[in-house]
Amino acid sequence: MVTLDTALTALEAAADPAKTPEMAAYHKAPRRYLGVTVPQITDLANGWRAEMTVEDRVALADALWQTDIHEARVAAAKLLTQARLRPDQAAWDLIASWVPTFDAWAIADHACDAGERRLLADPSRLDTVESWTTSPHMWTRRAALVMTLPWTKQNFPKPEDAAIRDRVLGWAAGYVADPDWFIQKAVAWWLRDLSKHDADRTRAFLARHGEAMKPFARKEAARLLA
Repeated sequence: MVTLDTALTALEAAADPAKTPEMAAYHKAPRRYLGVTVPQITDLANGWRAEMTVEDRVALADALWQTDIHEARVAAAKLLTQARLRPDQAAWDLIASWVPTFDAWAIADHACDAGERRLLADPSRLDTVESWTTSPHMWTRRAALVMTLPWTKQNFPKPEDAAIRDRVLGWAAGYVADPDWFIQKAVAWWLRDLSKHDADRTRAFLARHGEAMKPFARKEAARLLA
């Protein structure tokens, strides 16, 4: 059984204190950094997952997140990043509870990676995600786009997936006048990825909303369009 103490001991054993000042400066969030790489964290989390029930994994992920250590939060997300996870409601509830605490892109993206698997497993959870789009918390608004990126990647979406694609584009349309760089970047990211599989929808969005976007975001969104 992997406990919080044993997980933290393993993370600390892999630590490189020489890396921590650079990590703190890079991530710009005031928390403890150990200097452990993401591949190292992934290997540890995969080993823990192999010997734990889903219930125990959720409990450990919760405890790791609450430490507010950078690598522990990444490990928490890695514990729950799995396409087939049954039962998964507790995992989804935990991931959703993390969203209001996001304060840096790397941890947010790892958690969103876990969350997108749970959305694909049960798209009805998009109703919760939609409520994030009007949050005053920028990282919550951003998560609504980052966590729905899988719907940009289908070459032949089913009708229900095409409807979700249009739904998220509606959220993105509400973001185009947002002055925050991270929001503009998230809109551009969603559109750029969509353009690889659905160029027509991307062009239509840019024709309608492109002028309201920041120039860098509009350029990035259209970068892969012929």
